[in-house]
Amino acid sequence: MQAPELIQVRRYGDSGPYVVLLHGGPGTPGEMAPVARHLCNRFRILEPLQRTSGKIPLTVAHHVKDLHDVLREPLQAGPVRLVGFSWGAMLALTYAALYPEKIDRIVLIGCGTFDKHARRIYENNMKQRMDTDTKLHIDNIQSQLTAENNRKRRNELFSEFGSIYTQLQSFKPTKTDLEYILNYDEKGFRETWADALYLQEKGTQPVEFKHIEIPVIMIHGEEDPHPGPMIYKTLTKFIRDIKNLQLSRCGHKPWIESDAKIEFYKILTECLT
Repeated sequence: MQAPELIQVRRYGDSGPYVVLLHGGPGTPGEMAPVARHLCNRFRILEPLQRTSGKIPLTVAHHVKDLHDVLREPLQAGPVRLVGFSWGAMLALTYAALYPEKIDRIVLIGCGTFDKHARRIYENNMKQRMDTDTKLHIDNIQSQLTAENNRKRRNELFSEFGSIYTQLQSFKPTKTDLEYILNYDEKGFRETWADALYLQEKGTQPVEFKHIEIPVIMIHGEEDPHPGPMIYKTLTKFIRDIKNLQLSRCGHKPWIESDAKIEFYKILTECLT
């Protein structure tokens, strides 16, 4: 039997429980490297670089299978701890719903939305943060994407989106972490997100999260345009043991926030210990 084709995984630390960091996007691998480096003195960190798009359209199930293949060896040492950021938080919940006995606990950082109302709130919050120049810049990028067929150039344009949106979603960032992102995958983003929305529209998610009985902790910036309290309220209907921790003066990505970074790392370490 042929061994499964594993995605690339970066490893940090050589002692302690296994902690798996799931990046966001979809399609922005490498962005959690600063978090991995902070935690690796106390944990064995795995940073999977999620599969990029190819001939077969990417789906949520494909990402779940990739993660399960990566975890076969670590799971021999016992249940692991999942930390997911944004889309990665949604992936963490999906994996735990299918393999609840494999996971010790979950930490969701800036979790994404699970219903149309929450997404409308997010979109309205983002529009309110855009000045005229930003809107024109975004419209220009979108026009170029519509006319562009070259994959490399589309990914370059997608990286411009990433830079703009990171700034808009932040409160007081020390810097963006774009230099940590190895390669943007615009096609993979669209394919995976389309499938995630399909799972919500047909009622699979978030209903399937009722199988999760381990502790789930949300860490959400109060200035994150994703409506944390609304997302938390939705998840409480299906997840029995879930807590919501709000960070003040913090946007979507806590580890780049000058006023919240220290508190974020303190809370995250406590959640995982």
